[in-house]
Amino acid sequence: MKSLTKFMDSFGATLLAIIWISPLVFAFWAATHSTSDAVNLNVFSPWTLDNFRVAWAGAPWLKYFINTFMLVTVILIGQFVLTTLAGFAFAQLEFRGKDFVFILVLMQLFILPEVLIVENYAMISRLGLFDTILGVGMPYMASAFGIFLMRQAFKGVPIELHEAARIEGCGLLGILWRVYVPLAKPTYLAYALVSVSTHWNNFLWPLIVTNSPETRPLTVGLSIFGAPENGVDISVISAATLMSVAPLLIAFLIFQRQFVQAFLRAGIK
Repeated sequence: MKSLTKFMDSFGATLLAIIWISPLVFAFWAATHSTSDAVNLNVFSPWTLDNFRVAWAGAPWLKYFINTFMLVTVILIGQFVLTTLAGFAFAQLEFRGKDFVFILVLMQLFILPEVLIVENYAMISRLGLFDTILGVGMPYMASAFGIFLMRQAFKGVPIELHEAARIEGCGLLGILWRVYVPLAKPTYLAYALVSVSTHWNNFLWPLIVTNSPETRPLTVGLSIFGAPENGVDISVISAATLMSVAPLLIAFLIFQRQFVQAFLRAGIK
């Protein structure tokens, strides 16, 4: 019975892995073959890199890469600052209405970002940040998930270290920087992985708030590149898709062991 259960678990995991990776495999196949060979799955057809050259020449991809890197960096820095301060306040400080305020923060987890698009658009317009990298990233800096994660990490820090730092003359910010932040490095790394992958692939909000190639991220640039009015070539579009996901895919393949360890140490399952 145990052997059958083990076999079914392995079979199920393998089947899910095949289903998950099959779109990526097909995109790689289409990107390295002509359109007719890709659609017909001609196994003996010649391989080519011309689709990547055509895709690269068809849009300002370097600018899109730079915009995306700047966007995820700005969001991550803002999230680290805000979630660290808020998580420390909810974990170690006492103030009136703390539990109620924390519940309000957690309620953000039940609200889809799409619901707030109109209000975010109005706010960004009033601030004069429309069609800017900061305007795209600002609505995501106050992350309820990040605040909750940092609160849980900081609550696990021994209170003796907090008291020892205070006896040594550290203020609250000094205690936070010298005690809590170093001990929460695995949590920061795990959260950074979630944040970067999420906002690297974000599409709807950047599509609404950007109008020019100077601020468009990869997802928006890819959607415009693959629009029907520009002509649909499955091989070229697949090549552009692979170029868009390549940085995250390469980073995962190189640092997959560190990724898994970071999630395990942070307690994310």
